[in-house]
This record gives sequence, structure tokens and C-alpha cells, in this order.
Amino acid sequence: MPEIWAGVDIGKEHHHCVVINADGERLLSRRVLNDETELLHLIGDVLAISADVLWAVDLNHGGAALLICLLLSHDQPMAYLTGLAVHRASATYKGEGKTDAKDAFVIADQARVRRDLGLLRPGDEIAVDLRTLTNRRLDVVFDRTRQINRLRAQLLEIFPALERSLDLVNKGPVMLLTGYQTPAAIRRAGVQRIETWLKNRKVRGAAALAKTVVEAARAQMTALPGEKLAAAMVVRLAKGVMALDEEIVGLDALIEATFREHPHAEVIRSLPGMGPKLGAEFIAATGGDMDAFGSADRLAGFAGLAPRPRDSGRVSGNLRRPRRYHRGLLRSMYLSAMVSITTCPASKAYYQRKRSEGKGHKQALLALARRRLNVLWAMIRDGQCYQGSPPVTTAA
Repeated sequence: MPEIWAGVDIGKEHHHCVVINADGERLLSRRVLNDETELLHLIGDVLAISADVLWAVDLNHGGAALLICLLLSHDQPMAYLTGLAVHRASATYKGEGKTDAKDAFVIADQARVRRDLGLLRPGDEIAVDLRTLTNRRLDVVFDRTRQINRLRAQLLEIFPALERSLDLVNKGPVMLLTGYQTPAAIRRAGVQRIETWLKNRKVRGAAALAKTVVEAARAQMTALPGEKLAAAMVVRLAKGVMALDEEIVGLDALIEATFREHPHAEVIRSLPGMGPKLGAEFIAATGGDMDAFGSADRLAGFAGLAPRPRDSGRVSGNLRRPRRYHRGLLRSMYLSAMVSITTCPASKAYYQRKRSEGKGHKQALLALARRRLNVLWAMIRDGQCYQGSPPVTTAA
């Protein structure tokens, strides 16, 4: 039991810190700028009250990064409460008003009375880098999807037949739109010229693609209003998609190179279906430190792979997926399980057994993902790579 508790309500420009003692009395309440000098003064003032202090924050990234780094450099223990937990706890305190000072007091008081709060652990440099890279890649993928949707919408206004016949997820059709956008331009060029144009840009399936777009152009002889400006917008959007594709390729190479530097990379990659990108997402989600979870069951709960009971009254044995879990960790384990049923005999046999028990495809994959998470936990714990079958020992 610490002597005092310091709750910090994290803000973008300013934080509010409230320090309380074992009786819940406020010993300090201060609004501080999110600045290194100001935060160091705050840490010094709190430690002057007592060196036996437990800090608590309601955010573990973003605006809290500087404070967390300074507290770690001073070897200060920190507890973390989610914003939702603080919001729900505030309803149990007197008064309906909401201020930063009240939120900071609630955070400190919850850290004082609760014994189930986990302590923040500093992530290693590689895990932090992978978290940054994987988050950026996810943002770029989302931007690419939005850009393709805008491209389809713009193309639909002037050339519906072409929009219907092109798969804009692939590189070739997007490359084509940087040179040809209108039915008249495609008809004038013809199949042979478009095919040559595509081959010069190393597009696969150039002949089939050229034939498809010319057929679409012959099906529409009408030039729609605003065609000229819309075609220019199509070129811009297509070039934007290609730029995002190049960034994704660069991020993938950087993620793989960074992932290989992690001490658990070889062990994680040995698990069938777990490649560099999914392995990087696993490390980014967990921090690469399995000791922070304590057991494979807690890690499964963090990933949303362990059901939670929802019993009430005479209803018992009612299990449901938890509402709060790490989507990135669940995604990495689910996708790796999906790949493993085609590459790993053990995973395929387990999946088929679950299907024979009456489970659907998604349920069987989730069960397989949970099983593989237990295996991966043991592999990282023991520092051993995956072995498809136990080694056979010969008699002496």
C-alpha cells in the first residue's frame, strides 16, 4: 500500500493532477502544462510529499507520452484506468458537475480503492516502433480504400460501363485510368495501342485489360456533361491511389526489417501462418512482453478470444465475447489461423474437428486462433520455435 496516490487527468495541452492520502483527503491539486519543465516540477512536488506514491492516468499514449516517459525515468509506478472506467466511476461520486479536477480526483481515488489495476510497463524500442509503423500502415490502407471509393464514384458519373468492368483494387486498372478515362479516348486509341501502353508500364494481363476497356467504351457512345473536368479528377484520384500503394510497399519493407530485429521474431515467425506483418501486429499489440499478462488466459481475454460469462438470476452458463478487447491482436491471430488451415496439418485437423462438432467457419477459426494463441504463449515463454510434431527419440 502506497502512502499517497496521484491521479492525472490527461489533456492535450494541460493535465490536472490531484494527490490524495489513505483517507481520501486532497493534498495537492494543480493544473500543469504538458511541458517537460512543468511536469518535472510536478513530479518533484509530489515526491516531496511522499516518495511512496502510485501514479494513475486515464490515457496511455498521445498526450500522456511525455508524462509517462518522465515518470518511468524516475522509476515511478503507474496504474492505468480507461476513460470509460473513469466516466462510469464519476457517476458514483457526489455532484453532477464535470471538471478536470474532479476527474483527476476520481482517478486517484479509484487507484486507492481498487486492487485490480494493472501497472503500466515500458515497451521496448522495437515494440514502440512497430506500433507506430503498423498504425501508420492501417491508416494508409484506410485512406486507400476511401480514395478508391471516391474514384469509383467519380468514374460512375461519366463512364458507368468502365466503372463496372474494372477491379480498382488491382494496380493495372488504376494505372489505366491515369492515361484513359473517357469512352471517346479509349475508342480512338483502340485495343492494340492501349495494350502497348500498358505493357510499357509493366502491367500484367495488358491484353485482356485493353480488350475489356475497349468493349466498355463501345457500349457507351454518349458523352456525359462535365466529362472533361471529371476525367481530370479521375487522373488525380488514380495517381493518389498509386502513391498510397507505393507508401504501403515502403511501410511493409520497413515493418519486416524492424520486426526481424525483435528478440522474439524467429520464434513468432516459426508458427505456421504468422508472417512478418502479422507478427509485427502481435508485438505492437502486446509490447512483446508476455510477463505483463501473467497467463495465456489473460492474453486470450485481451485479444477477445476468451468468452465472458453473462449470468443473471436463473440464467447461468451464458458466455459471450467481451465487448472490450484489442482489435489488432484479434485480427492478427484470426488471419494467421485462416492462413494456417492451408499450410499446417495440425491446424487443419483442429479446424476440421471443430467443424465436425457443428461449429461454423468463423467459430471454428476463432477456436483455432485461441488454441494457437496458447501455443504461441508457450513458445515465447520457453524461447523455442514451433515444432509440428514432437521429436522422436531413439532407444539407446
